Amino acid sequence: MPQSFVCLNCHMVFSTKNRAALIQPDWAPRLYDYIGGIVGRKCGRLLSAGGMPDHVHLAVSLDKKVAVADALRLIKTNSSRWVHETFPAMRHFAWQTGYGAFGVSYSDLDRVKQYIANQQEHHRVRTFKEEFLALLKRHQIEYDERYIWD
Repeated sequence: MPQSFVCLNCHMVFSTKNRAALIQPDWAPRLYDYIGGIVGRKCGRLLSAGGMPDHVHLAVSLDKKVAVADALRLIKTNSSRWVHETFPAMRHFAWQTGYGAFGVSYSDLDRVKQYIANQQEHHRVRTFKEEFLALLKRHQIEYDERYIWD
């Protein structure tokens, strides 16, 4: 076959350092737009973005040449730099070291995008920790909770 065809959709989740509520509602849409630009230029296509003051959810269609770890490094490094440059008072802003990345089948993509869009509603009844642990369990990822939170 002379060409490669790839459909790699990924639900990415990461939080601010120590889950501090640093993402302000008045500039969160700008942050998501900026992340969309990073993804579009360097690693794929942003399908959906949303979150809460302490964490972000992204649905990303990854380029066939980009590893998940590289995509997240690019997203987190560049978006953190953008926050520092755009909001000098936020010089303490940082993302946590780790992340969650979960494969999404094409048939489930709309459901994941809806989930990302409804973060405010989800977090009325579930904390970020509860949500993240549920994602790990749903995807049967083994973990030791002592090492999840930084």
